Amino acid sequence: MNLLLLIQNFIKRTGLMGMAGPVLIVLILAMMVLPLPPILLDILFTFNIAISIMVLLVSMNTNKALDFAIFPTVLLITTLLRLSLNVASTRIVLLEGHTGPDAAGKVIESFGHFLVGGNYAVGLVVFAILVVINFVVITKGAGRIAEVGARFTLDAMPGKQMAIDADLNAGLIGEDVARKRRAEIAQEADFYGAMDGASKFVRGDAVAGIIILFINIIGGLIVGVLQHNLDIAVAAKNYTLLTIGDGLVAQIPALVISTAAGLVVSRVASDENIGQQLIGQLFKQPQILILTAAIVGAMGLIPGMPHFAFLLLAAAMGWLAYYLSRTEERKQREEASIVAETPVIVEAPEASWEDVAQVDMLGLEVGYRLISLVDKAQDGDLLRRIKGIRKKFTQDIGFLPPAVHIRDNLDLRPNAYRIALKGVDIGSGEAYPNLLLAINPGNVTGELAGTRTRDPAFDLPAVWIEPALREQAQVMGYTVVDPGTVVATHLSHLISARAAELLGRQEVQQLLDHLGKTYPKLVEDLVPKALPLGTVQKILQNLLEEGMHIRDMRTIVETLAENAPRTQDPYHLTALVRVALGPAIVQQLYQGAQELQVIGIDKELEYVLIQAMQAGQGGAGIEPGLADTVLRETRAAAETQEQMGLPAVMLVPSQLRDLLARFLRRAVPGVKVISQDEVPDFKTIRVTAMVGGRV
Repeated sequence: MNLLLLIQNFIKRTGLMGMAGPVLIVLILAMMVLPLPPILLDILFTFNIAISIMVLLVSMNTNKALDFAIFPTVLLITTLLRLSLNVASTRIVLLEGHTGPDAAGKVIESFGHFLVGGNYAVGLVVFAILVVINFVVITKGAGRIAEVGARFTLDAMPGKQMAIDADLNAGLIGEDVARKRRAEIAQEADFYGAMDGASKFVRGDAVAGIIILFINIIGGLIVGVLQHNLDIAVAAKNYTLLTIGDGLVAQIPALVISTAAGLVVSRVASDENIGQQLIGQLFKQPQILILTAAIVGAMGLIPGMPHFAFLLLAAAMGWLAYYLSRTEERKQREEASIVAETPVIVEAPEASWEDVAQVDMLGLEVGYRLISLVDKAQDGDLLRRIKGIRKKFTQDIGFLPPAVHIRDNLDLRPNAYRIALKGVDIGSGEAYPNLLLAINPGNVTGELAGTRTRDPAFDLPAVWIEPALREQAQVMGYTVVDPGTVVATHLSHLISARAAELLGRQEVQQLLDHLGKTYPKLVEDLVPKALPLGTVQKILQNLLEEGMHIRDMRTIVETLAENAPRTQDPYHLTALVRVALGPAIVQQLYQGAQELQVIGIDKELEYVLIQAMQAGQGGAGIEPGLADTVLRETRAAAETQEQMGLPAVMLVPSQLRDLLARFLRRAVPGVKVISQDEVPDFKTIRVTAMVGGRV
């Protein structure tokens, strides 16, 4: 054992393991040139058979094709090994075949005598049958499956990538998991493409086996008769049996390898291997076994039929059906056995303050058919998804949102759900537990059969489809998601849009307490010395209402502590905080671009709006005609930016930023308004659209 450990450590340190592949290929190729003794041929033929059996067993015990991703390479190496052995054995057969049937080793002799009884005519027939089975049936079918699998895998890649992006945006998975899934999709396409090509190796091997067979027989007769002066009958028997043994000892492992290839590419990925799927799906229903046993038994009663074989098999299948039905009944009784408890009659207590029910900050109500989505006992994963949504929200926005309270509501439609904020409905929709939602992102190539609807989160056209249509939908370009993802994405979208309402005083205090663990003096100087907690809450809500995150709390608190002695106005303080966070705001909108392509505002319009703001206090003095013109031209400029693939960002003077941001927030929600003071000095600005040029 110590010696094996030392050898293993030596191999790891010296990197010899990486040289195993090249060395093996070189040795296989050397076998075609260098003569091999019969004893070494026996060992190599046995090794070839062992490798083929090992590959077959590994392919049967994998749960998905990518678990055996090296299989195309293994297929090439084993094919090359068989051909090298054929060349080496052909050399010995032609050189030493006149000495007797054991000239090429005991393995070839055994296959030539034991498997076909020493009859070379039978051997030729058996060899031909094996070649036909391998070449026409198994290899051709496996190659076709690999070809179709490669084409459909490539066609479905865009839809699968979009599904991964949807899960990532909904917070259901992290960046590492998304990266891993994208890599698996690429590997799957590469695997089926490689299998499509590797299947040609086996087909070529079968053709080469036939050619080598005729070469050995004809060449053996010529060598035996002309060079060794053997009788034609003796030469035909010796060389034909040796050739048949050589062909069988190569074709049987080839047949096993081809079967393994068919198993790998023809199975559907699941959490079970082939044996578990076969037992679990073929023998799952006792009724099918009973019907089959009855049919086989009836056939056994027909006069002239082999009664013993048919009736024995019918009895065995009937017993198996009885055993499975009893097992299923016992399992149902165990699940249904609930101990009944005598109800205890308790006198109703007096009403108290404990009876006052607090309104949930965030609530999710589901119809009775959606209970399975939130029930762990029924494999519902919506609770896990909601945990992922809260974690992603915390990482992206900067504070921990309230917990989501989930309850069933019989007043809702069976497949309906409702999302509430402080007891008020903010969103609703329907989901179907046994179906999938295929969302049309705008570039699909066909129509699907199903129930037409709209995606509740982003109002895109969608179709509820059967699970069997998933692959077809992905090939057409649909984004296919399960019902749990539909509800989770809708919830994630709503809480992100309502982040300001979720930030209460309790959350602000917890946020400051968390910051105080790292910067205790900073928090102590702000609350309550410089600003009350309510003012800090209002400033943070102002930032959240405009789609900003509050992850940089240190900068926010430092800016407030510095400016609080001069002003207590939350809107003025918000503007100062935005200037301090200017680089982060620009990065959030432009993702690191050096040039900011923005919507500008005409100088004349600037002057008019500043006068209106000073006269009407906060924009109330803007006349309706001017307001309508600003809205109309802002929408047109935003559409121009969108067509150019640019963010709809309006750059205005600092004194107008708050006015226009509140004015446009509801009317043109897609437009973000930033002030000139918020743009860092190292950024360049280019105006690509203008508002007010015709005012």
